Amino acid sequence: MESRAKAMGHGIHPILIVFPLGLLATAVIFDILYLATDRTSFQISAAQTMGIGILGGLLAGLFGFIDWRGIPAGTRAKRIGAAHGLGNVVVLALFAASWFQRLAATNWDPSAGALICSFVGIALAGVTGWLGGELVERLGVGVSDGAGVNAPSSLRRSAGRARARGA
Repeated sequence: MESRAKAMGHGIHPILIVFPLGLLATAVIFDILYLATDRTSFQISAAQTMGIGILGGLLAGLFGFIDWRGIPAGTRAKRIGAAHGLGNVVVLALFAASWFQRLAATNWDPSAGALICSFVGIALAGVTGWLGGELVERLGVGVSDGAGVNAPSSLRRSAGRARARGA
């Protein structure tokens, strides 16, 4: 089942999601470095990467929602997609809560609550990422109808025609 929102033959959601996921994971790494070193630069870096990651997550989520709407109702893929999407809403809410707690502090100093939110958020992102992988790799969501080990480039005009997988 092909993605509904595409750019140059590929789904936009999987292209975008690497940025917020990487930024939010990097923010957690900066939190850990801050806890280990007590250096102010790490707490500021964590807050800045987190803020950009949240914005990127909202954009990626919009395209994920567009794709989810195209999944047939009553299917396992629709249920897994709903869990994936709602889980990621919770991930973004946890990171937003962490970010706003830091915003109120001097030099973005994270409170214990802010740190807990970011650590729980990244753990949940691992679960929702697995669900996203289940959607693509097991259920075929977002996979081109013409996909196969010898499929032509998605940039070719003929690539849009359906072909048998593996052909």
